[in-house]
Amino acid sequence: MISARLTLTYRADIAVRTWSGDGRVAVVNLMDVLVSFAQSGRIGPLQCGMSLAKAEQLLGPGRPHPAILMKGPDIDGYPYSWGDLKLVITQRAVSGIWINLWPGSTAKLPPLVLPDSESFEATVLREDLIRVLDDAGCQHEANSTLTFGDQSSIFTRPADVCAVFSLPGRDHHVPHRDRHYLDVMHKHAA
Repeated sequence: MISARLTLTYRADIAVRTWSGDGRVAVVNLMDVLVSFAQSGRIGPLQCGMSLAKAEQLLGPGRPHPAILMKGPDIDGYPYSWGDLKLVITQRAVSGIWINLWPGSTAKLPPLVLPDSESFEATVLREDLIRVLDDAGCQHEANSTLTFGDQSSIFTRPADVCAVFSLPGRDHHVPHRDRHYLDVMHKHAA
């Protein structure tokens, strides 16, 4: 049996197309990852409650926060990083999942999260994310705790994933200075 794999990467829509050889083409893009996370509270097999050892088995070794390096692996509440994916660790288990984006720049997620993507455009407008969540039937509501000043936030239901948006800072190179962009999406264990 001959298997083939074709990969095309498009910066404009942050899409990665893969062909597995059986005639099917799957498109994985950043919005797909964000919507799936918003709906399920998981990123692929990554979920709150799994052990750090299992996460590192899936992702490879993470880069520990400096506090972990100074105080040892039993310190709680600090993240291990894989590019712009961060897993917060408590009692050697995942207690939080974060995707950090920097509007107007590029970001990097591990292949398990966004296959065949070294780095990608990290600019996601609030209204674009809201539209794809609505199109996917993902319920969401305003998060009044994190909505203030130049920042807004939503919670998705039932997964309780939080998305935080803000107006761009002076170092963010974006086309619309008066619109809110996604900074982070995160989930914390209950």
